[in-house]
Amino acid sequence: MRVNYILSDYINNALEYAEFEKLDDGSYCGKIPVFTGVITFGQTLAETNRLLRSTMEDLVLLGLKNGA
Repeated sequence: MRVNYILSDYINNALEYAEFEKLDDGSYCGKIPVFTGVITFGQTLAETNRLLRSTMEDLVLLGLKNGA
């Protein structure tokens, strides 16, 4: 039986819209354009993706705390 986790599904769906760019210095920028201001920077693509997920989790928790 598959268990659904609404918040995890929401974050996973948001990450499907993620865009990554390799910068001139070899680091990466990750953003989700549909969420203004959600942008991260990392030394590797994996790190940038992990930071982007963490930022989305923070955004969701902040929204819940503020009743948004």
